[in-house]
Amino acid sequence: MKKLTYIAACACIWGFSSCADMFLDLEPLDTKTDVVYFQTPEHFREYATGLYGQLLGWQSRYGSIFDHMDCSSDLSTYFSNNADVGFGKIMVGSNDGRWDNCYANIRAVNMLFQKAESYGGDQSDLAQSLGEGYFFRAYSYFYLLKFFGGVPIVKTVLDVDSPELRASRNSRYEVVDLILSDLDKAIEYLPSEQNIPSEDKGRISKGGAEAFKARVLLYEATWRKYNGTSTDFEGSAGPQSDQVNAFLEEAIALCDEVMADPVYSLWNYNSVAAMQNMSNRYLFCIENEGSNPAGKGKDTNKEFILYSVYDQKTRPASIDLTQTLWKLTPSRKLIDMFVCTDGLPIDKSPKFQGYQKRGDEFKNRDYRLKSYIGTPDANTKLTGGNAGYTPYKFTLYGRNTTNKDEYSNYPVLRLAEVYLNYAEAVYERYGEITNEQLNKSINKLRGRAGVASLTNELVTENGLDMLTEIRRERTVELYMEGFRYDDLKRWGKLEEELNESRCGMVVGEAGYPTDFVNNEGNAILSEYTPNVYIWGTEKVETGKGMHAAVVLAGKSDIQVSKSDYLWPIPQRQIDLNPNLIQNPGY
Repeated sequence: MKKLTYIAACACIWGFSSCADMFLDLEPLDTKTDVVYFQTPEHFREYATGLYGQLLGWQSRYGSIFDHMDCSSDLSTYFSNNADVGFGKIMVGSNDGRWDNCYANIRAVNMLFQKAESYGGDQSDLAQSLGEGYFFRAYSYFYLLKFFGGVPIVKTVLDVDSPELRASRNSRYEVVDLILSDLDKAIEYLPSEQNIPSEDKGRISKGGAEAFKARVLLYEATWRKYNGTSTDFEGSAGPQSDQVNAFLEEAIALCDEVMADPVYSLWNYNSVAAMQNMSNRYLFCIENEGSNPAGKGKDTNKEFILYSVYDQKTRPASIDLTQTLWKLTPSRKLIDMFVCTDGLPIDKSPKFQGYQKRGDEFKNRDYRLKSYIGTPDANTKLTGGNAGYTPYKFTLYGRNTTNKDEYSNYPVLRLAEVYLNYAEAVYERYGEITNEQLNKSINKLRGRAGVASLTNELVTENGLDMLTEIRRERTVELYMEGFRYDDLKRWGKLEEELNESRCGMVVGEAGYPTDFVNNEGNAILSEYTPNVYIWGTEKVETGKGMHAAVVLAGKSDIQVSKSDYLWPIPQRQIDLNPNLIQNPGY
């Protein structure tokens, strides 16, 4: 009876108008098996509500959320996290919380399905709850797939004697089949976004499941295209066919459907002068009308398709969000990836101003550069951990954030990604993309970013490569949203991009001095303290040729290989079930 009281209390919270858009981060609900429960559609709905804690968010069940922000990749360095895949130093651990939590989540969903089978009422009354269950099972298995490859498939509620506890690993192809099948059922059962009432906003819609399925299809199609079976564990059965083109075609169709839905739109208030063209910054820190110069609250954000909901009183972030993010170090490589206002990369554009004065490289650039990365302060010496660059995406400023009370929603999947997935899938499938297709996808993002459209003419006339430019757009738009490692892996480029020094700001050298102007208008040579950065400086290719930059992590300390595409199966799981075969290289 105590468990029922807990659930009922949670349900009552949903009735408060002040929390109409609030989803509680409940613990997995697989223990709620009282005979007095699961008797009405509302019971199933309440149980499904508890599944929303599985979504990635500020309080993550999958490790620190900061580990999902491209840390220690070629885009960012975070010195408290430097022994993982970014450095090729993954070790076999006894346990892995990602494995344990995902299977706890899967068990919770399977409990929902088990109870639905014995429900005596009209099954159609359970459709939305079951749709949410199918989505979350697919969500957990996709998370497992990205980290471990093929894993055991469990579709029932196990007990200590279940033979599945000694089962072998399923191949990644079988896992993908289950994910896609579950998402098909989610799409069938879930309501459209238009039919979700305002008090329930944040619940998953049909469009959200479609967009997520497109993500999975693109991920797996490109993984198979560029990696084949090279990462599979010994004895893993390959697919009956590669399915690459079929997956890409379906991804295109699903993205098309979501992009055409008027319920979704980019959050763009650059027309408001006070925004200073930084909609891309304020989008990620909307708390209320006072959290951005446009005076727009969370209800104006139609860009987030799947998101974890937070509330100042009932569910704040409860982490040192802003203060920790400022400790991340964006790389010079990332900064150089943002194009100039003419739409050209910095090594092609006459608008690029170089690095000789602090802040020159920010001039005539993509608005996202200033939105995501703070413009270097003219009086900041190049001696701190930021190496000249500071991330501002997701951060708040202008109010005290030391109380861990930030409450912006966390974007799990947003419309911008759908545009990017569409353009990439089109090009990967057909080896070309029309200007019309670019205009209805990527160029919407470039328009908000204040840069010229990407066209076939721009590419041809300037000796560019269209696929590189599509991937560039993805990299800069989705920076810090946890895509970089997955993208490099599925493109088969992890080793190429990570086995190089990670560098910060260009610090200049003889013949190319870098200075800045202080508040008094005096030119001062950029101050660089070598002993702060143990790797010193290194000459690297920049938008203005080869120049010395601060080295944040030396390439001699990085040994990334194909085995780093997947994490090892936790040793404890292998000890419990010797039929589990370890991933290659461990």
